[in-house]
Amino acid sequence: MQATFVISAVEKEQWPDSNLPEVVVVGRSNVGKSSFINALTNRKRLAYVGNTPGKTRLINFFDIDGTWMLVDVPGYGYARMSKEMLKKMGKMMEDYFSQREQLKLAIQLVDARHDPTNDDLDMIEYFKSLQMPILLVATKIDKIPKTKRVKALKNISQKLQLPLKNIYGISSTEKIGFDEVYQAIIHQIQ
Repeated sequence: MQATFVISAVEKEQWPDSNLPEVVVVGRSNVGKSSFINALTNRKRLAYVGNTPGKTRLINFFDIDGTWMLVDVPGYGYARMSKEMLKKMGKMMEDYFSQREQLKLAIQLVDARHDPTNDDLDMIEYFKSLQMPILLVATKIDKIPKTKRVKALKNISQKLQLPLKNIYGISSTEKIGFDEVYQAIIHQIQ
């Protein structure tokens, strides 16, 4: 897979002029979005991985093989910024989600170790209201004993009311589950 950074955007005028289908990666702060992007693209530093949550503040576009774009947006649920900044970021993402015609798939990341949050459920409901296909990825599956992984995924399926077959357990450190996620992405955007 060939992955190239294209642009970081704050507003609509900065979005790339492209007709490629786009896949957006969303999730709460510190769920592992940047690690997910780096592991999926097999690049160590394509997306910045910080030690503290809330580092992504822009919409970042990455060209994948010249055939589709992977899009990284700021995480939600991390309030260590001013209300004005939170409002600005919310508007930036709302504009992207509701106006970007190239957007074909949302990859919703949740932490496999915990119940999905209300914010996770709100995002799922929001994408459903937009009739956006959702691929749910449970991160940090390596932190759960192998005998309890299916139970953890079933719990997420039940809490978010999504079919278990649409939920993928992954580990960015052990590189588990990424082939399946990649195949699911390609299936959705073709």
